Amino acid sequence: MRSVFFVTNLLFLSSIAFCSNGKLISQKEYIVEWKAEAIRQMQAYKIPASITMAQAILESSSGNSTLAREGKNHFGIKCHNWNGKSMSLDDDKPNECFRVYSKVEESYEDHSKFLRDHKRYASLFQLEITDYVSWSKGLKSAGYATNPKYAELLIQLIEKQNLAILDGSSIPVSINHALSEKKSINAGKHQVFHHQNKVNYIVAKKGDTYVRIAKEFNLGLWQLYRYNDFSPRKEVLDEGDIVFVQPKRKRSKLREITVSKEMSLRQISQENAIYLSRLKKLNTTFSEDSMIPKGTKVFLR
Repeated sequence: MRSVFFVTNLLFLSSIAFCSNGKLISQKEYIVEWKAEAIRQMQAYKIPASITMAQAILESSSGNSTLAREGKNHFGIKCHNWNGKSMSLDDDKPNECFRVYSKVEESYEDHSKFLRDHKRYASLFQLEITDYVSWSKGLKSAGYATNPKYAELLIQLIEKQNLAILDGSSIPVSINHALSEKKSINAGKHQVFHHQNKVNYIVAKKGDTYVRIAKEFNLGLWQLYRYNDFSPRKEVLDEGDIVFVQPKRKRSKLREITVSKEMSLRQISQENAIYLSRLKKLNTTFSEDSMIPKGTKVFLR
């Protein structure tokens, strides 16, 4: 759908975006802003939130592109069968027509419907919602973008920003309603997500502390430490950290996984909501912080 020019500009622009006051923001800040909408779309249309988020970042240069800033179009959708507002930009051809939306949420919704309603993408909906690799390759094969490395770019971005964690998340109905009404749902507090392993967690914000989160969820500090297998050397939380506010599980519905990138048992413990002590018993050849090579099988039960 998008040209090589637009996507390869990612090399220079993907890590920045302009917000309304002209300040440059990062990919992570874009993810924080729009991850809830990506999850809402996943619930409604069965498209992995990781895929939606990665495509939005690639296609809009994290919201920095002219099309995203002026047209609220974060997915580069053109004017085919479109009766609404539009704008012209050079893409595969000069002065091509692109859809313009009144708000970014409409762009996310239209992207979901675009994939759902076009037959060339039908096979994607037969894939597991957690299989972002096959979804990425399928989008490229179906012709979503002309860049020959489009699938690779999606996969790299998902793994770099740990977006796969979004595919195991859900949003309460009350939060969905608030999103549809474009109301603030944070109000200084954290959204609670539900991991596919049936454990609630939040995503740490900039400046968060263990004490602040424990107080917000009426937990003792000892509980927060026990629920999360962070390294003893980790004294402060980083923005984007997954923080469980319930006990993790001793097992998963999945028997095993094949790690998609080099990572430790401690990291796998957080991604899969399983106690580190249990993973160590199931995978005795690895220590908790040794790096496990990409492609290695790790037992979850």
